[in-house]
Amino acid sequence: MVTVVSGSVKETMVLGETLGRVLEPGCFIALIGELGSGKTHFVRGVSAGLAVDSSVPITSPTYTLLNEYEGRLRLHHFDLYRLEGGDDAAHLGFDEYFYGSGVCLVEWAERLGEEMPLERLDIMFSYEGEDTRRLDFVPHGQKHEALLKKCFDRCRES
Repeated sequence: MVTVVSGSVKETMVLGETLGRVLEPGCFIALIGELGSGKTHFVRGVSAGLAVDSSVPITSPTYTLLNEYEGRLRLHHFDLYRLEGGDDAAHLGFDEYFYGSGVCLVEWAERLGEEMPLERLDIMFSYEGEDTRRLDFVPHGQKHEALLKKCFDRCRES
């Protein structure tokens, strides 16, 4: 596990951008945290790291459940806030995206229950102060462990 404390929205976005630059096809990133804890700002940073056109607005798909963006890799941005559990996701066929060649960033991923991929990177967002957030990165599986190491090696170089 790696823990980072972000002191601002900008720092959260830079951290997301750094991760976005090292993401590979098939990565699944579970974003877990309360409303307003920084998940969507992090996704905006990841989209920049994936070279999504900066004129494209990156918004949370709370009502549509999924937004897709073209970049270096296709970004599938899910917001599962409105789902009741993993059965809802299974009925909607989300697993086709989860195991595809793009990158999945899933807000409220804990609502997937047993539908959550075993190979993934969990990022838990929590409040530390008014503008300060704590991000705990927990990799599951060798691919995401290597991804996390690559990301934070890049952070140290910057």
